[in-house]
Amino acid sequence: MIRFAAPSDLPQVLEIYDAILTQEESGGPVYTNWRRGKYPTADTARSALEAGTLYVGESGSALWGVVNLNGIQLPEYALIPWTLSANEDQVGVIHTLCIHPGQSGRGYARQMVAFCEEEARRLGKNVMRLDTWEHNLPANRLYPSLGYHFAGAAEFFFQGVIREILNCYEKAL
Repeated sequence: MIRFAAPSDLPQVLEIYDAILTQEESGGPVYTNWRRGKYPTADTARSALEAGTLYVGESGSALWGVVNLNGIQLPEYALIPWTLSANEDQVGVIHTLCIHPGQSGRGYARQMVAFCEEEARRLGKNVMRLDTWEHNLPANRLYPSLGYHFAGAAEFFFQGVIREILNCYEKAL
């Protein structure tokens, strides 16, 4: 089940962020360019929770994933040659979609994206956009398999902390 996050979910959301960072720091596969203590943080999750845009996937009492779904396009999105034109209020944006490493390979990312698309439609959006690190191979395979079009790549100065090339994708809803 995927639902709005509650304040009581924040510890488990932070555990998901921590599990990803720990896996990457310990020599496991690296799918993000995130930095511990910089992004994502408790403030990242709390801000999305307070904005009403943080969603969690759960099975029983355990969370398997988290996503921030809103309409905020980062400034660097202006550098991307989007092919689907839309007014700003018609665009949904997927941010920080995370699946707990212990739960990967179960189709949860697909479920989370499908949920985001349906929620964006419900909110009156007709285009979905997102970005992912150029070296995040699973995500760069997943999004095209779900009908997303590669729109371009650009250097982002993410959160004013992380310089990276992000691949941007879009899909008509």
